[in-house]
Amino acid sequence: QVQLVESGGGSVQAGGSLVLSCTTPSYIWNRYRMGWFRQAPGKEREAVAVIYPAGKTYYTDSVKGRFTISREDAKTTVHLQMSAVQPTDTARYFCAAASDLFNWRQASEYLYWGQGTQVTVSS
Repeated sequence: QVQLVESGGGSVQAGGSLVLSCTTPSYIWNRYRMGWFRQAPGKEREAVAVIYPAGKTYYTDSVKGRFTISREDAKTTVHLQMSAVQPTDTARYFCAAASDLFNWRQASEYLYWGQGTQVTVSS
């Protein structure tokens, strides 16, 4: 069973920064696309960003210029650097892995998921 382990969530004031991390088993690291999703209470799960094994990245419009997704190969860990956070960024954030992607925004295309980490942004 593939385990993705997120860390780094917490509470932060609007305008602040936070880094989320997701550690991935080494045997999928070089082949899988790694994504971050978020889900706020009462809302659908939303794709935030994705990074491909070769480093190509995509972001949802609301986080462009504020969030950065990156890969740390030595630790088989994907990071989500969150800057200039807003109360609308409050959600539970999930790490996900996909062996192939036709639509990176589609949650159903991801095979493995972490348990999530809560991010709360206060105004």
